[in-house]
Amino acid sequence: MSARTSAHLTEKETVLHSWTVQDRWDAPTVVGGEGAYFFTADGRRFLDMSSQSECCNLGHQHPAVVNAIKAQADRLCYIANAWGSEPRARLAELLLEKSGFTGGRVFFTLGGADANEHAVKFARQAQGRARGLVIARDRSYHGASYATMAYSGDTRTRAASDPTAQRVIHALPPYAYRSPFGPGTDAECGLRAAEHVEQLIAREGAHEVAAVLMEVDSGTNGIVPPDSYWPALREVTRRAGTLLIADEVMSGFGRCGEWFAWQRHGEAGRPDVMTLAKGLTGAHLPLGAVVLSAEVAQRFEHEMLHTGLTYCGHPLSCAAGVAAVEAYASGDLIAQSRRLGGVMLDLLREMQERHDVIGDVRGGHGLFAVLELVADRGTRAPLSEWPGTPPALGALVRDGLQAGVSFATRGNLLLLAPPLVITEPDLVGSLALLDRLLAKHFPAARGAS
Repeated sequence: MSARTSAHLTEKETVLHSWTVQDRWDAPTVVGGEGAYFFTADGRRFLDMSSQSECCNLGHQHPAVVNAIKAQADRLCYIANAWGSEPRARLAELLLEKSGFTGGRVFFTLGGADANEHAVKFARQAQGRARGLVIARDRSYHGASYATMAYSGDTRTRAASDPTAQRVIHALPPYAYRSPFGPGTDAECGLRAAEHVEQLIAREGAHEVAAVLMEVDSGTNGIVPPDSYWPALREVTRRAGTLLIADEVMSGFGRCGEWFAWQRHGEAGRPDVMTLAKGLTGAHLPLGAVVLSAEVAQRFEHEMLHTGLTYCGHPLSCAAGVAAVEAYASGDLIAQSRRLGGVMLDLLREMQERHDVIGDVRGGHGLFAVLELVADRGTRAPLSEWPGTPPALGALVRDGLQAGVSFATRGNLLLLAPPLVITEPDLVGSLALLDRLLAKHFPAARGAS
C-alpha cells in the first residue's frame, strides 16, 4: 500500500452502498440522532420524513431501547439458538400476544428478506409440498436475496432473478390508480385483484400452491391496496386451503395505524403466517421474525425443522425488540400514528387540490402515505416511466435537505413515513415545506398558497 494508509481512506473508497451507483454516492456522515431528527458530522440537523428505510418507527436513539441494549450487553451478548434465552422467549410471547396468534410460534431471523424466505420454507414444509408454488404480486418488494428477488415484482431486480426456478408466479397488483383490470371503482379493483389470485390458484391446482405471499398495506413500490382487497384475498386463500403469508416487514408496528396492518380488517384479515422486521426493534438492532398461527405451528411439533441461523434470536436484538414493543405500548404510539396519519392525509389532499402534479394520494391509515406525481392529471400520464426518477423530483429532495428535511422518493413517487414519535408541529411544518417545494419545482402546477 502507498504511504496513504487505510486509516486515511474515505467511506466512498471502501464501502459498497446499497441501491446506488458507487461513483455517484456522496452522502454526509451521520453521527447522532434524537427522536425524529438525525445529525451529521458537519453540524447539520435533519427531520427524518422517511424513518430512514421506513424502519426507525421509534425515531433515533430511543432511550428505553438503548438502555435495554446496554443492560443486556452487561448480562449476556450471545447464546446459540439451541439454548434458551430470556429476551428471546419474552419477545416471542409479546409478538403472539399483540397479534393474537394464541398457541402459535415465532422463528427469529436477521431481517426482512430472510424472514420472507423462511416463511415460504415453513409454508412448503407445513403443506407437505417441498416444491410448492408461491403466488406473489407484481409491483412488490420482499427483499434482495436471490429467492426474495424472485418473490418480488420489482423492475430493479427482475433481470437478476428467476421466478420459475424459485417456483413463483406473479399476480396482477391491486393498483387502483392504474388498474390492470380496466375501469371501475377502487373497491372493484381490490376485489378483481383477489379474484385474479383465485384464478391463478385454480389454473395451477390448489394442491400445487403452497402459499400466497403479499404485502398488506405499505410498500416502497407505491401500492396501497383498496380496503376491499385483503379480506377478499384471505377468503380466496381459505377456500383453496392455501396458506396466506402477510409481509408486514414495513407495514407493522404502527406504520399503518395498527400493530400489524392486517388487523384493520379484524379476524377477516388474519393471515396464517406473518413476517416482521424494521419496526420490530425500531431499527436499533437487526432482527426479523416469522410468526406462525397455532394451526401452522402444530405441523412442526413432531417434525425436524431443517433450518437455522447462527444469530437466530440474538439476545441483544431480542432485548431491543422487547423494549421497542413496550415503548410502542407505553407511548400509545399506535394510536398516535392513526391520529397523525389522519392529519397528514388531510394536508396532502389539500395539497393535491393546489398542485396538478399530484395525481394520486394513497395511504393515510397511519404515518405512511404515497404521492404519485404525473405529467397530466387528466390522462394520468406519469412524469417518468417507472422506475425512472424525474430530475425535478431529485432537485426537490436536494432543496428539502438544504432546508433540514429529508424526503424519500422512488421513481415518480414521494414516500412519506416519518417516525411515530414525530410531533404534530414538525409534521405540519415539513408538509408546508413540501407544499412550497412542489410549487417551485413543478411550476405547471397551481402555486401553493
